Amino acid sequence: MAAQMAAANGGSPGVVPAAAAAAVGGVGVGVAQQLTTTSLYVGDLEASVTDSQLYELFSQAGQVVSVRVCRDANSRRSLGYAYVNFNSPMDAARALELLNFAPLNNKPIRVMYSNRDPSSRRSGSGNIFIKNLDKTIDHKTLHDTFSAFGNILSCKVATDEMGQSKGFGFVQYEKGEAAQSAIKSLNGMLINDKPVYVGPFLRRQERENTVDKTKFNNVFVKNLSESTTKEDLVQTFGAYGTITSAVVMIGMDGKSRCFGFINFESPDDAACAVEELNGKKINDKEWYVGRAQKKSEREMELKRRFEQSMKDAADKYQGLNLYLKNLDDSIGDDQLRELFSNYGKITSLKIMCDANGVSKGSGFVAFSNREEATQAITEMNGKMISGKPLYVAFAQRKEERKAMLQVISYIRQEGLASLHVLGDGGHPCLPWIIRANGRRITSIYHAERRVSE
Repeated sequence: MAAQMAAANGGSPGVVPAAAAAAVGGVGVGVAQQLTTTSLYVGDLEASVTDSQLYELFSQAGQVVSVRVCRDANSRRSLGYAYVNFNSPMDAARALELLNFAPLNNKPIRVMYSNRDPSSRRSGSGNIFIKNLDKTIDHKTLHDTFSAFGNILSCKVATDEMGQSKGFGFVQYEKGEAAQSAIKSLNGMLINDKPVYVGPFLRRQERENTVDKTKFNNVFVKNLSESTTKEDLVQTFGAYGTITSAVVMIGMDGKSRCFGFINFESPDDAACAVEELNGKKINDKEWYVGRAQKKSEREMELKRRFEQSMKDAADKYQGLNLYLKNLDDSIGDDQLRELFSNYGKITSLKIMCDANGVSKGSGFVAFSNREEATQAITEMNGKMISGKPLYVAFAQRKEERKAMLQVISYIRQEGLASLHVLGDGGHPCLPWIIRANGRRITSIYHAERRVSE
């Protein structure tokens, strides 16, 4: 273990970094001063590393108070990280200096001060992102390269399940100024004969918001004929500019999946191809041609379309759709239609069932106009059906129900009585106007704003 410590420190076990010394002396500034300097986070642990191994290793740097390898609550498997607490900040600083990137069970560990403050972690201050890294660059090499610009709190090269580099990594500095200096000095520079990109770290949502979606090189095409080949795509799309790559996707059976991708050298050429070829018939097939999207973008678009379709359907039946509950299990769609057909023209109805086809005791009935729906509520709500009182009300969207429950909860907490729900002349559920003890809450979305009458 002593040899490991000496190797980790490059043969100088007595040297303590300036930032660590400042934290020990109590005169440091920034994050190092704010953190609990006796507590260390240890990451990238090999799966079989135990508490006793960590205790033995870190005890050589000073008096260890406690060690805990974090494990899954059910399987008790290691989560790959641990916490080590020292008796003094000086011992913690020494362990950080000596043991960061030291091998344990033939795998280098990462050591940093434990930071339990979520606000500082989320701020992104001092965080940078590096990509196009050579696959031979590991955590320590990255740390050594970027430590020239300031005190590093965290440094990591992203790896796959086999431990191989993915070609990108992250560095968090103690100060934002150090991060800016590293970006200015190293962005575009050669590291192991490869030009690297160094820039501020952005979360996924921030990256998606900053991407200029009007500029793109990669084009997606679908509804291809099964006979369409890569060469056909190159010939068709090549008329609009220089193509760097093209592919027709092939299934496991060796047959075309009838879609493909074409990458242009110029974004302008890609946009021109989309404009000219989208909707064009080729080999009796109408092609769809558009900007190729990332999986996350496609999922967001599908989610948006689904939510819009649900909203449109709800708006279509607003004031016409009734929600029923406390139905007897013996009542099916036919019996439900018979119960409600006396009140008007039914446009749709459904009994909600579980995966086995058993009634959940609830359902929906939609009428052709509001008057019919209102009459059905008046006549059927509370009526005994198969020995059970039926509940009938206008159907609400999920967010409307949630907001209404919040308002009711608010009123109960305020100790308000005489709750009356009135309509606005349109759908009787939107907006809710709640009168209570001479005070009025004018909107379920602004429940806390009360206006005196």
